[in-house]
Order: sequence, then structure tokens, then C-alpha cells
Amino acid sequence: MPAQYEANAQLSSQVASLIGRVSQKLMACGTMLATAESCTGGLAAAHCTEVSGSSAWFVGGVVAYANGVKEQVLGVPGAVLAAHGAVSGPVVEAMARGVCRVTGAGVGVAVSGVAGPTGGSVEKPVGTVWVAAVMAGEQERVLVQRFVFAGNRGQVREQAVQAMLEMVEAVLG
Repeated sequence: MPAQYEANAQLSSQVASLIGRVSQKLMACGTMLATAESCTGGLAAAHCTEVSGSSAWFVGGVVAYANGVKEQVLGVPGAVLAAHGAVSGPVVEAMARGVCRVTGAGVGVAVSGVAGPTGGSVEKPVGTVWVAAVMAGEQERVLVQRFVFAGNRGQVREQAVQAMLEMVEAVLG
């Protein structure tokens, strides 16, 4: 098996394990998860819904690839997009908060990045991904982190999904 496929198989195994842990924590908390995805294009939601019974802990997601969707559906302020760009901490935090508001989920996770192979810059090279996880409510918790992943477009997107799930697990405690 070529190394690329072995790496993808290992990542898929890690994602499946993460989904198992995250789903258990969500159900133990009695809350639901929602995703807001840009560079991953719904891949995190797809992975979550591959699991039978995921409707017990996954409410849905928004693919917000265009800035207009980030603004109009998720409520990301245009001024935040203009000041920081779509691939930034403030934008993914606003996306995560917005997907909680739109779906009623108790936990929202959002991602925006440069998956490549084009679109990179000096400040935001290909592989740059921002992820935010928000646990809404009285005991609100927010995590925002920047990652720089290596690999081709598919590999960057899969690594971003893994980071999203790891941050959901962390925000749940």
C-alpha cells in the first residue's frame, strides 16, 4: 500500500476513534454538536454522520465556503471579515457561535483555511487552518487555534477535520 493511503487509513482510524469519544461526551452532557465548515466543505459533518445513531448527538452543519454565507447565514460581521480575513481566529470563533445560534446546538465547531494547492500567501501559506470550538451556555468555553498542516489538499482537509474533533473533545472537558 502506498504511504499516502497508509497515512489516510491511519488518519481515518484516528478520526473514527475521536468521533467515538466525542459522541460519548456529547451524550453524557445531553448536548448536540453542529459544524460550520469552509475549507473542509462539509467533510466533518460527513464523518460524523457516517456513524449510525449520530442523530443522538449531531444536529447538522453549514458549509460556509463563501464569505457571504459566513455573513448572511452564520452572522459573521463583515467588519471582522474585512479586518482579519476569512482565514482567522476571530472569523472561526464567530462561525462557531453562529452555527450554535442557527441550529440550537450546545457545541459548535468551525474551520476556515487554505487547503491548497493555490490560495496561499506569506501570512497564510497553504496548509494554514483556523479552528474554533464553542460550548454555549452558562458555562461557556471557547477554544481557538491556528494550525499549519502539510500535504495535499485532501490531506490538509482530513487533518483539519481531526483538529476540529480534537478541539470539540477539549472544549467538552
